[in-house]
Order: sequence, then C-alpha cells, then structure tokens
Amino acid sequence: MGANSERIKGKAEEIKGNIKKGIGDLIDNEQMEVEGEAERLKGQSRQEAAKASERIKGTAEEIKGNIKKGLGDLIDNEQMEVEGEAERLKGEARQKLNE
Repeated sequence: MGANSERIKGKAEEIKGNIKKGIGDLIDNEQMEVEGEAERLKGQSRQEAAKASERIKGTAEEIKGNIKKGLGDLIDNEQMEVEGEAERLKGEARQKLNE
C-alpha cells in the first residue's frame, strides 16, 4: 500500500473520529466521545507514519543522488552528474512535502 493511500485512509479515520466524538458530545455519550477521540488519534498516527516513510525514502534518494553525482564527477561523466543531481533534488523535494 502506498504512502498516499495510507495518508488518505488516515485522514478519513481522523474525520470519522471527529464526527463520532462530536456526536457523542451532542448526545452526552462519554463512551462514544472517547472512542471517537481514539479513532481520531489513530488516524493522525497513520498519517504521520506515512509521512515518516516518505521522508526516509526521500533521504535515501538524496544520498543516492549525491553518490551518483560524486561518482560522475570523479569519472568525468557529465550525464551521471546531472542524473545524480536530479535524484538528489527529487529526494529533497519528497522530504519537504512530508514534513
């Protein structure tokens, strides 16, 4: 399952929990409120886990790009340098999108 689908599922779970908590408050049902809060927190955790996974992938891409760029420079291969820089930037962007 991809990180984006996990984030979407987490957001849906968070919204569902908020609604359940609100209904519990409205009808004065403490158990429903607590269950709703638990579901909301579970959804937030799911979203954060997906973001963390994407940040790790971004870090790996950034490192791989730096290595490839450095190797390209070492062996005087301009195309490899450019590809490495592109991968590094892709990894950096992935990390920033998932802060």
